[in-house]
Amino acid sequence: MELTEGCERLIPPRYTRDMGSTMPGLWGKTRTTLEMIKWEHSIFALPFALTATILAAGGLPALRTIAWILVAMMAARSCAMAFNRWADAELDAANPRTRTRAIPAGQLSKPFVLGFAIFCGAIFVIAAGALNRMTLYLSPVVLVVLISYSFTKRFTRWSHLVLGLALGLAPTAAWIAVRGSLDPRILVLTATVMLWVGGFDVLYACQDYEHDRSVGLHSLPQAIGIPNAFLAARLMHLVMLVLLVWFGVLFHFHAAGWAGIIAVGLLLAYEHAIVSPRDLRRLNAAFFTMNGVIAIVFFVFVAADLWLKGRA
Repeated sequence: MELTEGCERLIPPRYTRDMGSTMPGLWGKTRTTLEMIKWEHSIFALPFALTATILAAGGLPALRTIAWILVAMMAARSCAMAFNRWADAELDAANPRTRTRAIPAGQLSKPFVLGFAIFCGAIFVIAAGALNRMTLYLSPVVLVVLISYSFTKRFTRWSHLVLGLALGLAPTAAWIAVRGSLDPRILVLTATVMLWVGGFDVLYACQDYEHDRSVGLHSLPQAIGIPNAFLAARLMHLVMLVLLVWFGVLFHFHAAGWAGIIAVGLLLAYEHAIVSPRDLRRLNAAFFTMNGVIAIVFFVFVAADLWLKGRA
């Protein structure tokens, strides 16, 4: 009994498990990791990547290209999210909102999560190499951007835009995957996604306002207060819509494409309407549900616009 108690005292509290339980096998750990990184939220950036894919190809590219783009997207996001959970394990353990995540709760070890991140990063590089030479050469740059986000909250209030850039690289990378070259027009969509993600990440960070202030972490809400952070998020989304209109002009959208932009604007307006600085209760609905809908709606309307052009 004394030996058991002594061992328990040697284990950091945030990683302590029931001493009588059995550690999960590889499949159980992998499943827990996928739940931890919320792999289903890949839906945020994926529709924008697919939008760039069909615009670059002028329709549907080869199935092989689509398949490798999907593999690259899933692997890149999984690498970034797992690395973030690994890098933030101690911070998550100190935050009441995040202390139940897998590493602080003792469901996964830090070495396993880091190994998972490295594995996914390797899959991403392999997928990039299978697409073309330019995507292979740029894949390390993308990985640096993806994993560097995890440290930005430690020194800058603008970490939200770094996260936005990480997701915003998806359409540019998809364009290069199809064409093997860069068209400056697609960078407008990258900037659009960067501001879209940055804006809703500012709103999401409002949940951690008190915690971030108490431990010295940086965020826009922590720096300027929650009401001003809401104004900043709205400004980001307003500029995002302006960029989206510019993108439509650059790619000669017809009626369906413009309808898609209008739909995105209305959905963003609804997203901002259901949360306020005084009421954050529906923030998860705004963050997860609405943003997934926005991404899918935009892709569907652009795909319809391209299909209708082909029939004209």
